[in-house]
Parts: sequence; structure tokens; C-alpha cells
Amino acid sequence: MNEQELRNLIADVKSGRLSRRQFVQGMIAVGITAPMAGMMLSQSGVAMAETAISYKPTKAGGGGALKLLYWQAVTLLNPHFAVGTKDQEGSRIFYEPLAGWDGEGNLVPFLAAEIPSKENDGLAEDGLSVVWKLKRGVKWHDGMPFTADDVVFNWEYARTPETAAVSIANYKDIKVEKIDDFTVRVTFAKPTPFWADAFVGNYGMIIPKHLFADYIGGKSRDAPTNTKPVGTGPYLFVDFKPGDTVRAKRNPDYHVANRPHFDTLEVKGGGDAVSAARAVLQTGEYDYAWNMQVEDEILLKLEGVGKGRVNIMSSGNVEFMMLNATDPAVDIDGERASLKTRHPLFSDPAVRQAINLLIDRASIEKFIYGRTAVATANFINNPERFRSKNTKFEFNIEKANKLLEAAGWKKSADGIRAKDGKSLKFVFQTSINAPRQKTQVIVKQACQKAGIDVELKSVVGSVFFSSDTANPDTYPHFYCDAQMYNTTMPQPDPQFFMNQCVSWQVATRENKWQGRNICRWINKQYDEIYKQAERELDAVKRVAMFIKLNDLVVGDNYILPLVGRTRAAALSGNLTAHFSGWDNDLWQLANWYRET
Repeated sequence: MNEQELRNLIADVKSGRLSRRQFVQGMIAVGITAPMAGMMLSQSGVAMAETAISYKPTKAGGGGALKLLYWQAVTLLNPHFAVGTKDQEGSRIFYEPLAGWDGEGNLVPFLAAEIPSKENDGLAEDGLSVVWKLKRGVKWHDGMPFTADDVVFNWEYARTPETAAVSIANYKDIKVEKIDDFTVRVTFAKPTPFWADAFVGNYGMIIPKHLFADYIGGKSRDAPTNTKPVGTGPYLFVDFKPGDTVRAKRNPDYHVANRPHFDTLEVKGGGDAVSAARAVLQTGEYDYAWNMQVEDEILLKLEGVGKGRVNIMSSGNVEFMMLNATDPAVDIDGERASLKTRHPLFSDPAVRQAINLLIDRASIEKFIYGRTAVATANFINNPERFRSKNTKFEFNIEKANKLLEAAGWKKSADGIRAKDGKSLKFVFQTSINAPRQKTQVIVKQACQKAGIDVELKSVVGSVFFSSDTANPDTYPHFYCDAQMYNTTMPQPDPQFFMNQCVSWQVATRENKWQGRNICRWINKQYDEIYKQAERELDAVKRVAMFIKLNDLVVGDNYILPLVGRTRAAALSGNLTAHFSGWDNDLWQLANWYRET
């Protein structure tokens, strides 16, 4: 599709000759995501569709206790430090962004009075700025007013390197200025097609200036409010035991009428995914359980009890195996897995290619995940028409053996291959979770048949996904040879998602391991194309760039996608909750209610 054809279609939507839905379906057919199609219409003066969120209660409160289970326990409650999804979820109970994403990729306002568009003069013609109008009458939980000063402060807080915020990538290259108490302007350094990044969704939650101003920069980790949140959300903080329990109560002064429905809220952490599923679907002890990474066979049996259901929603999430580009066994200047080192095994492309051939993705899908995942060779997986058609996966032990043999890795007497005095042995870690341990075993068994010795390591989920910079067993430290986890796509656009592979996002001691490039893979061509994609306003060209980025990252075999994951959660039979594959599970917590 060329530029003129695209402009003609948009003109048809503006004139009413073509419906918004027909336009979006047409864009999906040529490989453009539904959310990106919505952004194109918005940039061209067609307002985004309004999202209808069902809510039956006629007053706030009266719903009793809402009990949630997160088998990976929440460890902190500052969204700017939330490395793992469970800490983002915990923060979302109390904090809100200007806007979030619904399942169709439409923006939904929270602290914004409206979504910026050409019609309300919120979007600049040149793509260099966006104006956000803020909702009036919103109060922080301590009674202080929410204003533009809070929004500007979050930009300053997150972009300051010494703060070591995981959200720095969303804020470091923009400028945010206060127009008046309830209006801010975000200015971009270059034309920006995906303008709804800062202050939106998972990385857009806003913290109060009056409580964090003294803790910007190097003192950021000392703020008392890191574990005692004061937000604008539907629930007030009561108590928090890191790695265990979060308790909250209804906010009587919430800025949305008749909400929330529940009087109290408890988030219990720990345990495992199977016991969490049983606590909702079998015993009914809890109302909701997060991230049902459970063999589908077990989920189906538990649903058969009749007390609850599994909600499955498509997403851009991917379960993948990561090979370390650096050497975790070497300590340089007090830092392991330093960029000054190269991995002694994985620096050989033949070893990486062989490991990729030794992953039986089809069996992982069929025998472990079932309806909750799809085997894939791609890092970008959703929507389906957006996936690269240039990649494929193959399980071939014989081919892997031939690759290693040709590269000089010869089998020793013990059956383990070696080269230049180095044995082909590595440690493969992940979090403790039955599907992950079973996946590890599948990989280990195939590797053994190719002369590769794999030592399996499992780390408690609350530790592995912790945001604790002092803990060497967290996945961002990556003090191991290989690891596996699920990475989420928190926006309906791949720009931020693919940011986790650029060179300037490498996790190091200097940035307190808050960088998003965990495997330390660096590729100059990838960096250059990514920078082009950031400023490309032609949507068709931009899609092609992200497909190329996907192909580069999976083609080098440091990132080994396994299965495209859905969002699966367990719900009690009478609970109404609203989910989006592009935002976290608690994004519409204020609108959850229980049918009577």
C-alpha cells in the first residue's frame, strides 16, 4: 500500500464513506496493528473510538472483600522501579496513568480529561508535540490536589539517570512543560508517530511530587513512599509486607462516581501457579489469580468443578530463552557479566544455532501450554498478521550435531563436546514454575543428545523477578549462562517492546541493572534501524522496519523465542473484571464488581 492509497482511505473514514472498523480491518490485512491503525486515524483528525466498560453497581462500596492471588509476590510499590510485571500490577492498585489501552488498542483516559486528537488541538501536525489536558478535581490519597506539576515532576524524576528508573527510556528523549495547572505539553526531539508512550499504560503511572521531590536522583531508593504508596487510584494503602501481602481499602474520595465496588482488597503473594488456580477454580477461596502459567490439562480439569473460569486473552507476550552475550563467570571491576567480556561458548554462532535447533517448540506448545500459547520463531507475535513471515523454527538434533562437529566441537570420552579446552557445558536458569521446569527438561534432554551438558537452575519467582538491585539471583543481573522467562508487550505498538534489544539499554551495575537489554546483545544495524523507526511517520515503512528488527534479533540466536503467550487469569464465577492484552490486568480495577 502506497502513501496516496493510505491517505485516500483515511479521507474516506473522515467523510463517512468508510467505517472506522473497515479501515482498521484493512490495515490489519497489510500487516499494521489495530492500535497503530487507530493512532494513524487519530493523527489524521479522526478521534479514537470510545471504550464502553460495563459496570452495574449504582453506588461505591458494598462489595465486601476482593481477594487476589499473585504467585509471584509483589516486592515494591513504586511503578518507576517495577522491573517485573507483578510489581507493575501492585503499583497499579494505587497509581494511575494519564491513559491506558483497551483490548482493541484504543486509548482510555484515567487522569487525562480527554484523549489528545487533531480535533481538540492535542496533536501537532508535524508530529513533534502532544498536549494533554488533565482531569480536574482529582486528589491524591492524602487530600492534596493532582496538577500539572505532578506530571512534569514524573518526567524529571524518571529521566534523571541517578534515579535509576526502569521507565527512563519512556522519558529521557522528551521535554514536558506546564501550560497551566491542568495542561501539559510533551515535545519530541523528532517527529514521533507513536506519541502515546510517556504517561500511558504500565510505564505511565504517576507518583506525587510533594512526596517524592526530595528523593529524586541518588536518594530515590530511600523514599518511604516506595513501600507506602499515596496515589490517585480507587484503593487506599493499608499495609504491605514485601514478598507476601498488599492490603488496601476503598478510596471514599475517588474521582469516578460510584466506584470502586469492593470495600477492601488483599493481594496475597507466593506459592505457585497451580495452587493459585486451585484457590480460585476449585476451593473458591480467592476471587482472582494472576498469570495462569499452568499446564492446560490441569486448567481444564479445574474449570470443570464449576466455581470459576479461566479468562484467556491474546497479547504480544512471548516466552523465550536468552543466551548471555557476556561472561557471567568473570568479575571485572566488581561486575560480573560485564560488557568487557564475551561468553566463552555462545560467542560461537554455531553453538547458538545448534541450541536453537535443539528446542522442541511444538512439544512445548502441545504438551505444556495447550490453548494458552502458540509455538513461535518470532519475538514480535501479535497481531498474527504483524508477525514476520521470514522466520521459521525447526527441531533437528541431527542437524545440530553436524553444525557443532563442523565448528570443531568434538565429543570427549564423557560424551560432552569440547573445543580449545572448553567443554560445552552451561547453566540454564528460570523461575520455579511447573511449565518452565518441564520446558527446561525438554531442552536439556535434546542438548544431551547433541553432546551439550546443561545444568538446570530454578529460582523462586519472587526472587527471580524481584526489583532488588542487591540480589544477584534476579533476572536483570543475569549472572548465569542462559535463562528463560516471559516478556510482556505493554503497549499496542512494538517500539517500546523492541527497545529491550538496543545497545543503550544494556543492564549494568552503573544503571543498577535497570536497563532492559538483559542479554547484553549489541548490534549496530539493529540500533540504526530502531532509531529510524522511532521517527518514521509512514506507517507502512515503519511496520517493515519492526519486522526487520524482529528478524535481526531472532536471526542472531541470542534471543530464542519459544511460544507466544496469551494472558490467562483465573476468575471466580461471579466476578466481572475487564482485561486488555495491552495493559496490565488491574488496569480497570475500579470497574471490577461481583454479581449478586
